[in-house]
Amino acid sequence: MSIMGGGLHRMTMGKALKHATVLFFVLIWSVPTLGLLISSVRDKDQLAISGWWTSLSSKISNDVVRMGSADDQQQQGDHYIITGSVFEGNNKGTVLTFGFRSDELDAYKAGETADIGKGQTLLVTAAGEYTLSSSEAFTSSRGKRLFFVAKHAPRFTFENYHKVLTSEGIGRAFVNSATVTLPATFIPILIAAFTAYALAWIDFKGRATMLALVVGLLVVPLQMSLIPVLRLYNEVGGYFGFPAKSYPGIWLAHTAFGLPLAIYLLRNYMAGLPKEIMESARMDGASHFQIFRTIVLPLSVPALASFAIFQFLWVWNDLLVSLVFLGIADDKTVMTAQLKEMLGSRGNNWELLTSGAFITMIVPLIVFFSLQRFFVRGLLAGSVKGG
Repeated sequence: MSIMGGGLHRMTMGKALKHATVLFFVLIWSVPTLGLLISSVRDKDQLAISGWWTSLSSKISNDVVRMGSADDQQQQGDHYIITGSVFEGNNKGTVLTFGFRSDELDAYKAGETADIGKGQTLLVTAAGEYTLSSSEAFTSSRGKRLFFVAKHAPRFTFENYHKVLTSEGIGRAFVNSATVTLPATFIPILIAAFTAYALAWIDFKGRATMLALVVGLLVVPLQMSLIPVLRLYNEVGGYFGFPAKSYPGIWLAHTAFGLPLAIYLLRNYMAGLPKEIMESARMDGASHFQIFRTIVLPLSVPALASFAIFQFLWVWNDLLVSLVFLGIADDKTVMTAQLKEMLGSRGNNWELLTSGAFITMIVPLIVFFSLQRFFVRGLLAGSVKGG
């Protein structure tokens, strides 16, 4: 009974530790992502003065405006009136108190009429409308400063996304990234699937050497091979009439860099498929291509999907290869490069940076969550079976 109790205790502690670990990593990932999403839809002014975790609470701010000058006055009866609002644009709020000096922000409450002297009075409403009245005509060409305390309700907007997509080049960069990523994901999967089947199930001379070469290519540093690959592409591409900075170049580059891992994973997965199925198909007269198309390919969907996620995320988030093989141009700049440009030109506009960053994240998130059920299953199968 005690053993059973001890086992149950250990199992409970183990499960608790596992769940706590999973929860810890989920929070590490989801909390910054949630903050990025909330910041991307917040008003620019509120984002500048408070963190995203306070986005649902009202904000109290101290502000100052300069009221209208003599040029704005209107005569009503025997009085001269200057009217206006302390709020500009969409930065609306509720005025709590106001004054005429920075250390007298609470001299008057909203709705009270302040006696300025010399026959002048000022009324500021809670909605921010002010009325400056005088028995004599205003003569100053500069408006009088008004200090006030205002409360701003939480405000969310999609204007940040609209501005980023239309005027900051993110919309065009999104299309460029899709133009790079989709072929650069499909081409290596297609080549790797055929190659992996050949290495797993076709007996030919040099198969072991070719597999060893593929494994060796896994350790080639990307940074060391970028320039030689670029020079080779420029020489070969120039012979066939392809320009240096073009999409075919980066498609081939990503294909070359992704193929060793794709072939290695898919070959291990396909080599672990039941041998009896292949032999039965061969006895029925099926060719290697028929076996690959009708048997191996459907059974390899988990491995193909898991590598597709890997390759898609790698290419979509890539900056180095895109800068080398495409450079910076309106019709070639990818999302990561455009965000880098925005960091230099819009470093203080957090509402635009967070909107652009979330647009960059949304496609990989959709791809990952739509194919994640294949992710672990496919990779584990490819790494464990071994041929």
